[in-house]
Amino acid sequence: MKTIEINYHKCLTNVANSLLKYYGCKTYHETLPELDEEFIKKEYQNIVVLLYDGMGTKLLERNLTKKDFLNKYKKCNIHSVFPPTTPASTSSVLSGKNPNEHGWLGWDLFFKEYNEVISLFPNTYKDTKIKVSEESVCEKKYPYNSIIKMIGEKVDAIGLFPFKETQYDGIEDMHHKIIEILKENHPHFIYAYCENPDYTMHRKKTDSKETIHCFRNINDQTEKLCKQLKNTLVIILADHGHINSEYITLKEYPTIYNCLERDVSIEPRACSFKIKRGKKDIFQKEFHKQFPTGFLLLSKEEVLKRKLFGLGKNNSHFEECIGDFIAIATGTKYLRYDEHGKNYDSMHGGITEEEVLVPLIIYRS
Repeated sequence: MKTIEINYHKCLTNVANSLLKYYGCKTYHETLPELDEEFIKKEYQNIVVLLYDGMGTKLLERNLTKKDFLNKYKKCNIHSVFPPTTPASTSSVLSGKNPNEHGWLGWDLFFKEYNEVISLFPNTYKDTKIKVSEESVCEKKYPYNSIIKMIGEKVDAIGLFPFKETQYDGIEDMHHKIIEILKENHPHFIYAYCENPDYTMHRKKTDSKETIHCFRNINDQTEKLCKQLKNTLVIILADHGHINSEYITLKEYPTIYNCLERDVSIEPRACSFKIKRGKKDIFQKEFHKQFPTGFLLLSKEEVLKRKLFGLGKNNSHFEECIGDFIAIATGTKYLRYDEHGKNYDSMHGGITEEEVLVPLIIYRS
């Protein structure tokens, strides 16, 4: 299985910085030349960014034909960020910063002040439905200035999500809301996030009939939307791809499990370990013995040296979150702490091409 290292000069973070540059806002990193070219060609009244969760390049190629709308208008492939997962990658699109800077590293993060691993988006203790608090602990600890807010100082900027105050009900309603917003005859920037095909693939694999139908619906509905718009540049992205996967339960490997100081965190395919004092050598040796293939095990020092989570200044809490080691999936397996962990048919967060490569699709109306 082919693996790929994140190119932080041609990734989602650079897309965000191209958008900031276009609107005359402060940038944090270099821009993406392929997108800058489109902005030079013509000044558009409206810019619409559609982000489809999990719609990686390899899946587009496999589940749609070359003649289908989304493949036909693909300009190039770019990279997600590390790990290629929704909290890290969408936060990079929305902040213009890399995961090591904005702090939203993965689905589950260790919070020192709670001495617990917490799931960021639901704001619950990991692998439970128990809320930590009414206020999002991650938004409080890792706030960032959204590009929607920054661009909103220049033009009318709106974010559409299947939650929050700007929520919609399904892809057709999302597209309907975009059309209604753009009827107002003045410049707009719209960022719209859709939770599919990710939601479907987690439960039905990447190649199921349900997934293929989901891709077909996204393609057809997006084409229908784009052809109704005028004087609008539509930028279509994914935050990451997906790969059919099977779990490994660490509790079934006592020598490894007994080295762990706490529950694992970040992502099942980008798994962070905090090791008990004096147990690092035992853990490392046993991990390599039990899993000689399928994972790249890096120490904290190697993670920092490689700048795995991105370029720029590390968030002040970054090192406490990455633990002592990170196991990065290079095959089809993922890691869970015990039987309460995730059980999905398809996952992401590793460094295979299926997970890292995402499309930059551009339609000029």
